[in-house]
Amino acid sequence: MSNSAAADPAPDHAGQVGPIIAAHRDRPGAMLPILHAIQRHLGWVPGAAVPLIANALNCSRAEVQGVLDFYHDFRRAPPGRHVLQLCRAESCQALGGLALEAHARAVLGLDYYQTSADGALTLEPVYCLGNCACSPAVRVDDEILGRVDQERFDALIAGLRGVGATA
Repeated sequence: MSNSAAADPAPDHAGQVGPIIAAHRDRPGAMLPILHAIQRHLGWVPGAAVPLIANALNCSRAEVQGVLDFYHDFRRAPPGRHVLQLCRAESCQALGGLALEAHARAVLGLDYYQTSADGALTLEPVYCLGNCACSPAVRVDDEILGRVDQERFDALIAGLRGVGATA
């Protein structure tokens, strides 16, 4: 598994992030739109993008890094092929979310913001998926699933890994 903190396995992203920066740099408050656009395009924000953004916005690298550090939704390493988010809001916690979280971490052998060694899954927490009536909820890539218990979670993971039934 990889930790997301400092990994930047392909530091030469100037060719990909440069046009993104150029497209947003003149917008008011351009830093967040740039960071979101880079993450949408690459799936993460590489460390090599930080000085490029700082230079384009005439700010320090520390300012860009500070924004990256403040918002947990920005990934610092490439995600797995599937991103699995567990809802940690009150409704999900009250209806079994904490037990599901413990089960997920044990089954996957991952903590939050880690990716499985095979690159299949990245585990992330999220605060409220807006699916409270169907708690506990998870999101797999762009699909939100409700009433996920341990059995359904195991079937979901098997499906994501191409083994057995799908969720």
